[in-house]
Amino acid sequence: MFPVPNSDGAFTIGPATGNPMRRAIIFGSGGQDGSYLLERLATGENIVVGIARTTLHTFGKLEDLPGSVDLLDPIQVMRLIELVSPDEIYYLAAFHHSAEDKTAIGGADLFRRSYETHVLGLIHVLEAMRTTAKGARLFYAASSHVFGDAHVTPQNEQTPLQPRCVYGITKVSGIHACRFYRRTHGVKASVGILYNHESPRRRADFFSQKIVRAAVAIQRKTQSTLIVGNLSARVDWGYAPDYVDAMMRILDLPEPTDFVVATGQLHTVRDFIEIAFRTMGLDWRSHVEESAGLIAKAHAMALTGNASALRSATDWKPSVNFAEMVALLVQAESQRIGNLSSSDFPVPSPHVPMGGGLG
Repeated sequence: MFPVPNSDGAFTIGPATGNPMRRAIIFGSGGQDGSYLLERLATGENIVVGIARTTLHTFGKLEDLPGSVDLLDPIQVMRLIELVSPDEIYYLAAFHHSAEDKTAIGGADLFRRSYETHVLGLIHVLEAMRTTAKGARLFYAASSHVFGDAHVTPQNEQTPLQPRCVYGITKVSGIHACRFYRRTHGVKASVGILYNHESPRRRADFFSQKIVRAAVAIQRKTQSTLIVGNLSARVDWGYAPDYVDAMMRILDLPEPTDFVVATGQLHTVRDFIEIAFRTMGLDWRSHVEESAGLIAKAHAMALTGNASALRSATDWKPSVNFAEMVALLVQAESQRIGNLSSSDFPVPSPHVPMGGGLG
């Protein structure tokens, strides 16, 4: 059997590794990864401060903390780090913007907001570490978008960074900031280059959630069709709680460094859809349409990561496979809207055809 989510999408993913007691700050605790990390760390005698946008959420005994912290204010960031005196800092803050967002952002404004979140706020944290918390360890969440038009596959820590989108460009700047502070000032800053990873806590506008919600809605007869751009597009998909586990393992290492975090396995959009619809007892071919008008420019080759360095250094490995992950997402969504109980779902086959698709 595979892990079963409870009603709010939480999963049992094992105890925190390494240090018996942690003092941690999580910038970006309101997002998918941050919420799992906060849940994972907020146990026992740990002291954890999560910042979701500007609001603080505290676990453990800490006094005199402000009610909010603005990452763009270096004095506020410095003061927070002085007060918490953290052993660990997780910088997961991210500015996600889709072309389908209701509020259109483009050009200079998109660059500015992405830079502020992925670089400027990070520099404020790194500078505070340099001056007041040099013993602390930092994890910076980068993205496979930093590889952009990669011409080698799979990608690893030595693959050239060739971003082609604003998100990737600013994440590359964040990587270089971490390396600079590590090399020049001895700040213990590690980077995780995270490939696609999903969970029930993804926002509704993410592609994985659009598929999952469509499968459940079609089974409930509140939707009839799902339209996608390219069924043959291939993605390296992982499971978010596993990637949070990787973050913690990276900070448990004695020396800071950079790691690719990925499954190393490619699956098509068709694979994802087939499993999601099958989990709901549906034949995807009766409900899914492909529209060339929705296809974005393809990468030079599909991005897939080689996480062998991470596996060797930390013994990390995914806890669920691709088929199990997709079924978990569908199950959580169906439970969220009160459709089915966990006993109504079949255990998915761990063997999913790659590349050529299903059916």
